[in-house]
Amino acid sequence: MLSGVNSNHLASQPHHPSRDKSFLPPSRRKRDRAGKQKALIQAALRLFATKGYEATTTREIAAAAGCAEGLIHRYFKGKAGLLPALVECRISEELTELRHLPRSAVGLEEEFIQLVDWEIDYLWKNRDFLRVFISRALVDPTLASVMNQAVLSSRIKVVIERLKRHRQCASLPKSDLELLAQSVGMFGLVFGFMRPMVLGQNPAVARKTAAVLAGTLVRGLHYAQTD
Repeated sequence: MLSGVNSNHLASQPHHPSRDKSFLPPSRRKRDRAGKQKALIQAALRLFATKGYEATTTREIAAAAGCAEGLIHRYFKGKAGLLPALVECRISEELTELRHLPRSAVGLEEEFIQLVDWEIDYLWKNRDFLRVFISRALVDPTLASVMNQAVLSSRIKVVIERLKRHRQCASLPKSDLELLAQSVGMFGLVFGFMRPMVLGQNPAVARKTAAVLAGTLVRGLHYAQTD
């Protein structure tokens, strides 16, 4: 009797679609998935940076993200898949910030120094990511290829778009313009990561040194054009 009453009572309870993800609209499900992916990526970065890639388990990553461990395999095909996702996430964020960076109306030299300074600051803030990535890229050619495509293609295009606004770049050969754009990342890596993190140089001193060298580089281009 009691079991029958309980069954009828449960059957009469109203169904709540919000508790069943299959009833969620596609946009809501998409946001839910994106949020979990981001949480897993951020948790992986923190753990990789503190414990190291090899010592970190997918169970630890999932627990830190507040997600089911199976989602790592579902979204990224395992721990190794989190590394390219980390690269793509960081590059996407960097390009978004770079596109919204105020542009210099004064000239190429100021624009270039501003880009270099921003890149140094960005890499310094993301030093944990670089520490993880550089160590893994040395032993994982696939990861290095992902980073190469992201940095030497996507980011350079955005930098070139900014530099081409200045008349000093109008007469520069395409190869020289590309090298100038690539040097922004080189300045960032050396003065935003290698010097302060590896050599222990004061970050503020590193940034000042970079600004001086960046200005010298652009002025050298100007002199070369007038010779």
